[in-house]
Amino acid sequence: MPARYWRLLESREISDHKIFRLIADRYRLEPEGRERDFFKFSASDWINVIPLTDQQEVVMVRQFRHGVQEVTLEIPGGMIDGDESPAVAAGRELREETGYRIQKIRSLGKVWPNPAIQTNQCHFFLAEDVRYEGSPQPDPYERIEVVTVPLAEIPRMLADGQIRHALVVTAFAMLGVVANGESPGG
Repeated sequence: MPARYWRLLESREISDHKIFRLIADRYRLEPEGRERDFFKFSASDWINVIPLTDQQEVVMVRQFRHGVQEVTLEIPGGMIDGDESPAVAAGRELREETGYRIQKIRSLGKVWPNPAIQTNQCHFFLAEDVRYEGSPQPDPYERIEVVTVPLAEIPRMLADGQIRHALVVTAFAMLGVVANGESPGG
């Protein structure tokens, strides 16, 4: 097992940026004895939820993403706050970003978004029979456009690059919707 070659010597916080902390871990590689710092982002776990209406439409959001400086088409998602459960966070994020409320929810699984440099996990959910209950309540610095897309259109949108956010692609893969047009039960 490769982990036995790495000995953690020290862990120190470099900076705190509210949504993540930058940590430097000092390791020694055995048996050579070489030492090196490895940097990681320590953050809360995230959720992503595929909200599906009883008409088999996915409730999605368009929003500007500063990393790529483009508007992306995504499913609702965000950070898990404090000690709330991932399922509760999914309901909260869905309501805040879209105005829809969860009727039924089931876990699709979880992944490490980037275990090379991040400590957190992303939890995925399918919310079925979601219902609109009122105006979205986004964070003060979010500008979100809510759109609905027929579930049957998602494979084409994945294939032609309209949906490119890796965690959104992962969520649909975990649901069983793939770019070649196959979908659950079909």
